Amino acid sequence: MKKHILTNDNCRFIGRTLELDGAVWFALSGAGAEFRFTGSRLELAFLGDDVAEKPDNEENYARVAVYADGERVADLLVDGSEKKVTVFDGGEHDSVVRIIKLSECAMSTLGIACAETDDGDELAPTSPKAHTIEFIGDSITCGYGVDDEDPLHHFKTGTEDVTRAYAFKTAKLLDAEYSMFSTSGYGIITGYTEGDEKIPEQRIPLYYESYGFSYGKFAGTHEPHLVKWDFSRYQPEFVLMNLGTNDDAYCREHADRQADYTENYTEFLKVVRAHNPGAYILCTVGIMGQRIFPALEKAVADYAEQTGDKRISTMMFDEQDSENDGLVADYHPTDVTHTKASKALAAEIRRIMGW
Repeated sequence: MKKHILTNDNCRFIGRTLELDGAVWFALSGAGAEFRFTGSRLELAFLGDDVAEKPDNEENYARVAVYADGERVADLLVDGSEKKVTVFDGGEHDSVVRIIKLSECAMSTLGIACAETDDGDELAPTSPKAHTIEFIGDSITCGYGVDDEDPLHHFKTGTEDVTRAYAFKTAKLLDAEYSMFSTSGYGIITGYTEGDEKIPEQRIPLYYESYGFSYGKFAGTHEPHLVKWDFSRYQPEFVLMNLGTNDDAYCREHADRQADYTENYTEFLKVVRAHNPGAYILCTVGIMGQRIFPALEKAVADYAEQTGDKRISTMMFDEQDSENDGLVADYHPTDVTHTKASKALAAEIRRIMGW
């Protein structure tokens, strides 16, 4: 048997990943790795974080999927310090293997210790895709509850699947590389609340320059939100920002609150631009409500006026059609809604970028 530590020499990493003590760690939705495997036997050793080691915590365990040539061959919750998955056991294979973290950063993280193979088997990185996108968003981007078709049910990682959400679907339609930065309930000025007090610690701008906020720790020791992300590792051609749905629950019809959102959105755009100088930025909202869109439009207009930046625009999604397309956990969009949104977004990106 041979143990392969995943590195840039034998795989292509997806999203924000951290190499730590010989293992590779993922926090954010959609983060993972891809490689071409040639040989007969492949076993992956996943590592759980400190959340995974807590008993009776199933609602928060990290969910991960393994694909072989596009087919999902494993779908699991990492519920302990280590969990092994056999991808191939015998025969001869020449396959693209893809590992994707399906659940979001806030609840838990996971690692890959190694890939175990027979002695003559090989791993090699796949070729990069022609185009690159970064998605910045909230629960909609994460695929919150998409596997639970009862809108009265609540969050758990086991029903969250980023591959069924509009962002992942859009990247697939465009055959583009992606990186995601998204957390359920988070906004620009507050986390989700229907009350009159902000939840200021639940704001995407606080964590965008890191690996994302998480209650879990990489290797049980490193808090992802305290580990800085090196933006030079991934410079997208296109950035999609879908933030405002959670802010809207607080802002509602209050003009002063909407103005607060607009001002802070404008400032966050400056941060996003500073880290992604070559990207076109598209700002969206609307799948779970369109009320805040005018405040978003004003933020983009104010930003363009203040900076002279012309490589930015807005787009409003169609609101989910619950009567015809249904709802999932906590009234979130279904796979059908995500598919519709991805087609609209892909068309807009093609129009803007000429892809």
